[in-house]
Amino acid sequence: MSRAAFTGAAVFDGTDVHADHALLLEDGVCRGIVAEAAVPDGWRRVALGGGTVLPGFVDLQVNGGGGVLLNDAPTVEGIRTIAAAHAARGTAALLPTLITDTPERTRAAVEAAVRAVAEGVPGVLGLHLEGPHLAPARKGAHDPALIRPMGDADEAFLAEAAARLPNLMVTLAPEAAGPERIARLAAAGVIVSLGHSDCTHAEAMAAIAAGARSVTHLFNAMSQLGNREPGLAGAALDSGQVAAGLIADAVHVHPATMRAALAAKRGPGRIFLVTDAMAPAGTDLGEFRLNGRRVLRRDGRLTLEDGTLAGADIDMPGAIGVLVREVGLPLAEALAMATSVPAGLLRAAHGSGRLAEGRAAAVLHLAADGAGVRWLHPPAG
Repeated sequence: MSRAAFTGAAVFDGTDVHADHALLLEDGVCRGIVAEAAVPDGWRRVALGGGTVLPGFVDLQVNGGGGVLLNDAPTVEGIRTIAAAHAARGTAALLPTLITDTPERTRAAVEAAVRAVAEGVPGVLGLHLEGPHLAPARKGAHDPALIRPMGDADEAFLAEAAARLPNLMVTLAPEAAGPERIARLAAAGVIVSLGHSDCTHAEAMAAIAAGARSVTHLFNAMSQLGNREPGLAGAALDSGQVAAGLIADAVHVHPATMRAALAAKRGPGRIFLVTDAMAPAGTDLGEFRLNGRRVLRRDGRLTLEDGTLAGADIDMPGAIGVLVREVGLPLAEALAMATSVPAGLLRAAHGSGRLAEGRAAAVLHLAADGAGVRWLHPPAG
């Protein structure tokens, strides 16, 4: 039996930061958060020298990492490589994400995710399918030749995939599916996220009323907030019924825009962090290919050769740093956006995102500089 009391660092439980407290961890199970002076006898004290102890990060949009893009390697080994690359930077739970691709590649990704979960690949909680049922006008870096409206067979495929996975998130455009399909998908257990859409505010609100629970990478690849037509961005901020993912790299969204969005959207429908990471995450790769097109990595950006953003080049510690330093968000709020808020969106979170007494947890130490991370107890398979 291993009993350790981690001292000398603040403890974040998923909601609050506890200063001058210790985390009691026994064989990977949280046994409480207590004042440092109240650590029970018989517990080995581990002094951390500052920083914060917290649950591992939860990332619901991970396209690749470790030199692998899920679109190119829709296999268990591909998913394992991606998950390991993100675990090295503190991510305990993730949804490998397939960008718009062929039906054959999509089926392969579902089968790989089902197997990865069954084999206990550490950190893998399901799958995120971003497309292909999107609006061509808001395609971003998605291949327009592969984008198409949702049909009956597509709907049936997604419902069946949701029944086989602990979590299936699907990014779709309301105009490519319609509220009736969205309602049926939600009833089947799909976590419907709205994105890559040119819809009106009314269309977005109808999709939300039908059961959509999230919005994909807020402000990017969507109809924008206008004074007469609020679009999908306005609906995301207006509705407390949906959460919204945010790429906080100060490239996809300006810090001032993030401040405004965070001020507008608090409470039940909150903003959470995603990395939208691609193959270079955790490597020094300078370029890669997406659906046969060259993607360049330059100055913290990933772009197609025409300059279109194609995913992001940031990890969770980096995004938290942007929120704290450039947006001015309190540390506890930034940490929640990377842990408990995204975990709360999942159908089956498997204990991720929080430190609670009696619950097994992946436990991370974030250094005082906000950049260095190390596992006190890594994610289990």
